[in-house]
Amino acid sequence: MAILTESRIAELLAPYLRDPTVDLLLALSGYLELLVRWNARTNLTAIRSPEEMVRRHFGESLFAAQHLGTPTPETLLDLGSGAGFPGIPIALLCPEIAVTLAESQNKKVTFLREVIRTLELKNVEVWAGRAEAMPSDQVFHTVTLRAVDDMAIALAAAAPRAKGQIALLSTGTPELPEEFTVAEVLPLPESSTGVLVRAIKA
Repeated sequence: MAILTESRIAELLAPYLRDPTVDLLLALSGYLELLVRWNARTNLTAIRSPEEMVRRHFGESLFAAQHLGTPTPETLLDLGSGAGFPGIPIALLCPEIAVTLAESQNKKVTFLREVIRTLELKNVEVWAGRAEAMPSDQVFHTVTLRAVDDMAIALAAAAPRAKGQIALLSTGTPELPEEFTVAEVLPLPESSTGVLVRAIKA
């Protein structure tokens, strides 16, 4: 028995994404089951309600996926991916994007690899370590950030990895590295403070 039906997931996602495909809903249902099961024994997210997980984690990530600019980025680094947000929902909605999830905590890396294996995600890989430790020539069109502990440190790590833009889900517009300028700031649906900030590299 699924934790939430696909139709209920679609209802919860309505403010963030219209008309999700059946395949996307099936994948999100499988992702949700893994997240709830693993979260019971490993603290992946402070959110415990499956419906809130769908809204906050899946919904906001899918909203970001639709606002990455034109043309669609070919490569994306999700820095400090945690339990896979926003990187995995972006990869599910946009399979043409090659997504790398950078995560340094072993328990979260193990979870991310299990999600990739279970959902058979061909366009996703994991960098098990800090983004700063990546080879210097490894750059991506877009770097995403969400729920990072120290935004200034995270942005400093993101800047040299992003050749096109940084997209961050936050509660305001932080001070950006000097080579980036804000392209747009979009309020997140169903949130009084959350925004998606897209900053372009000059």
